[in-house]
Amino acid sequence: MPERAERVLIIANLEKESAAATAEALGAFLAARGLRSEAYFYTGDPDGPPRAEGAGLVVSLGGDGTVLYVARVAAPLGIPILPVNLGRLGFIAEIGLDDWEGAIDSWIAGRLPISERLMLAVTVLREGGVASSFRAMNDATVSAQGIAKLIGFRIALGESSPVRYRADGVIIATPTGSTAYNLAAGGPVLHPEMDAMIVNPVCPFTLSNRPLVVPAAEAVEVTMEEGRRTGAMLTIDGQEIFTLKPGDRIRVSGAPAKAKIHVSGGFDFYDLLRTKLAWSGGPGA
Repeated sequence: MPERAERVLIIANLEKESAAATAEALGAFLAARGLRSEAYFYTGDPDGPPRAEGAGLVVSLGGDGTVLYVARVAAPLGIPILPVNLGRLGFIAEIGLDDWEGAIDSWIAGRLPISERLMLAVTVLREGGVASSFRAMNDATVSAQGIAKLIGFRIALGESSPVRYRADGVIIATPTGSTAYNLAAGGPVLHPEMDAMIVNPVCPFTLSNRPLVVPAAEAVEVTMEEGRRTGAMLTIDGQEIFTLKPGDRIRVSGAPAKAKIHVSGGFDFYDLLRTKLAWSGGPGA
């Protein structure tokens, strides 16, 4: 049995129809195997993070969005996540509703594979201090507030000189997030276990501004231009929002702790791409 397995935290998104019933069944299943569990239920925006310290496993009941929230809670503590898909797409949460019992038994036996995923450390610097900080599993996005308008910002990569952009915004994505907003905005797909970030300007005014793939250890710094006429905001995983001010600097790099995501025994990322994105390879494939 895995270390620290004496307590399992279940985080259930009640916007998913079967979440409450699955959480109850899961609690009984764990109890029958001598494991103590605790359930945390939420609807919409969670009311503060659950107490995850001391847990040997966090089970996420919901869709991919639930996993993003759970990862921001569990990854800094080094707690692995077993995501059960109650949603539609299930790109991260690829363990199905009919498969969780076998997955739990495999975890108890120490046979359930883990996929380690890069998390982003995001810090907003303002007037010489830290205005706020975040962790992200998918992406950190800077964009205009309200009606879509171009915003001006500068991006510095590592020790390079800043480059000025005018665009609808910029996405800084992890490999896990490469198949989310980044992909819809024309960015590349990366294998989810790579140590890299994607810097993807959204609808840039200069068409030669293309997405870049950079090492996760390299800091990306976005500086908001002074004197702009429209508001801007930072969005974390599409779930947390922070209002930006002119002159703010958003520093993004790979976080020290990765998310540990349990996957099914037959997990294959390229097969998942073909299935979830409906890639056929042409007639007769």
